[in-house]
Amino acid sequence: MKNKSKILVINTGSTSTKLGYFEGKEKIFVEQESFTPNELSKLKSFEAQVEFRKEKINKILLGHHISSGEIDIFMCRGGLIKPVTSGVYQVNKKMCNDLKYATKQHASNLSAVIGYEMSNTKQNVYIADPVVVDEMQTIARYSGHKLFERQSIFHALNHKAVARKYAENVGKKYEDLNLIVVHLGGGISIGAHQKGKVIDVNQALDGEGPFSPERSGTLPSGDLIRMAFSEKYSKEQMLQMVVGQGGLISYLGTSNIREIEKNLDNNKLEILKAMSYQVAKYIGEMAVVLKGNIDAIILTGGIAHSKLITEIIKKYVDFLAPVKVFPGEDEIEALAYNGFLLLQKVLKPSVYE
Repeated sequence: MKNKSKILVINTGSTSTKLGYFEGKEKIFVEQESFTPNELSKLKSFEAQVEFRKEKINKILLGHHISSGEIDIFMCRGGLIKPVTSGVYQVNKKMCNDLKYATKQHASNLSAVIGYEMSNTKQNVYIADPVVVDEMQTIARYSGHKLFERQSIFHALNHKAVARKYAENVGKKYEDLNLIVVHLGGGISIGAHQKGKVIDVNQALDGEGPFSPERSGTLPSGDLIRMAFSEKYSKEQMLQMVVGQGGLISYLGTSNIREIEKNLDNNKLEILKAMSYQVAKYIGEMAVVLKGNIDAIILTGGIAHSKLITEIIKKYVDFLAPVKVFPGEDEIEALAYNGFLLLQKVLKPSVYE
């Protein structure tokens, strides 16, 4: 009997690397290596990050007596490449180059490059539903000034995976439903899914939306510009205010929801309520996009484990549609499943050009 295909999933996040190893459909292990801000601050270049994380991955594999040469297919989190439609893409030199020199840098950019460098053949590395999946309707692209176009950058992989899981649970096709999917993590993205397409979504990387554990979300534009030209802060400091040192970190000095809830006081509670309130307002925006025709509102991501936060959000929006909670992220399993379908030739990968 032929051995089951070996699938390695690599998901690099801002403060962690998640690794999943599957044989066929069977999950053998999932491990996470977390890093302190101090560790990562020492890694000044993209290449240094790649080498640092690759070393950690190889150490985990060695502990399980697995070598990278045994892997049949590498499934990697998609990063900030050019906008693409939903689907699976083979990683090539052009994609790696685009990730390395992307105008916006994020930890997700590292995954495919790491997989490509670890692969012996360079032919068995793929991404699925990267963060730049773009299905936005034309009218949603207008920002208010001709020099700025709204962009689709969000947690596409988890959005799509959870939406499909919900559809399966209710015995329907994802393509037949209208859903509002809310990813609650280090960043927060809220998308209007109309019949299988995300026709509008907040730019969750650094541009707009509710504040999150480490991002400021939408800020008063005029005040932001005046502060940028006040000569009190450097460009790097300003960017950190928006991503990395914004949101809960700005208000409370930590992005750890469990830690905040463990030592909850009135001030912390009010700030968590404010974040939840902003999430609810953006859900309302997406309800307008779908013209009130909503089958369900889905709350997912790591923060969806917090009953306090999900209950606050529910109280604001459950008049719109049933609210369903899928805590955690399905990204590892979703990537592995895409890899399994590729190996079974059920899926055909697209070429990144």
